[in-house]
Amino acid sequence: MGSLGVSREKELAVLVTGFGPFKEAYPVNPSWEIAALLPDYLPADRVKDSAHRSAADLPPVRIVKLPGPVRTSYEYTRDLVPGLWDSAERGIDYAVHIGMAGPQLVYSIERRGHRDGYGAKDVDGKLLEDEERHKEQGDRWIWHGVPHELLTDFDIDDVHRRWVDRSPKNLNLKISEDAGHYLCDFIYFSSLAHLWKQQRPRKVVFFHVPLHSDPASLERGVELVLTLIRSIVESEAERKKTQTTTTTTTTTTTT
Repeated sequence: MGSLGVSREKELAVLVTGFGPFKEAYPVNPSWEIAALLPDYLPADRVKDSAHRSAADLPPVRIVKLPGPVRTSYEYTRDLVPGLWDSAERGIDYAVHIGMAGPQLVYSIERRGHRDGYGAKDVDGKLLEDEERHKEQGDRWIWHGVPHELLTDFDIDDVHRRWVDRSPKNLNLKISEDAGHYLCDFIYFSSLAHLWKQQRPRKVVFFHVPLHSDPASLERGVELVLTLIRSIVESEAERKKTQTTTTTTTTTTTT
C-alpha cells in the first residue's frame, strides 16, 4: 500500500439524503434513488481538462448514505436531523440533502432555508402547525430565537461556478433562493437551524432534481451529485488555503 502522503488531510465525510414518495402520482422519488446509487467514496477525477481537474492533495471523500429514504413527514424529519449531525459514528463534515422538484429539466442548489410558512400537509396528512406550537411553548419551542431564514455557510456562488464548469453545457444548473416551504425546505432549515443553535459551521446544501426517475435521469442525477460534492470539497479546500495564507501573511507583517 502506498502512503497517503503528508499533503493529504483526514478523510472527509459527506452525508447525502433523499426522500421517499409523497404523492400517489409519483410512487418513485428520484431523490432517494439517486442517493442510493452513489458510491461509497467520491471517485477519482475523470475530467480531461487539466484546468478543471481536482488538486492532487484533496482528501479522500467518504459518501455517507442512510439505510433508506427520509419519510416525507414533518415529525419524522424533525426527529431525524439532529442525530444525523451529532452521531460520532457518522462523523459528518458536510451534507447534501436531495429532493424532488417539478418536471422541468432544471437542477437547483438552494442558498437558504425558511423557518416559517409551511402550509401544506405531509405524507401523513398532517400540517406542521409551528406557529401555534411557538405560541404555546414560547421559548421552549425548538426554533425559538432562530432567524426566519438561514443561509448555507458554503460559498454557494463559488460552488455553483465550479459545478457548472464541470458539468455538461446543455444542462440548466442554477442557484435558487426559495426551497419551496415544504419537506425539502423543512429538512434544509432543520439542518441549518441545528448547526446554528450549536454555533457550528452550516456546511450543508439542498439539491433539487427534476421528478423523472427513468434510468438516464437517475444516471445524470448521480453524476451531478458527485460533481456537486467535488465542487464543494474543492471550494472549501481553496477557502481554507486562502485563509491560511492570509493569516500567515498577517502574522509575518506584524512580527
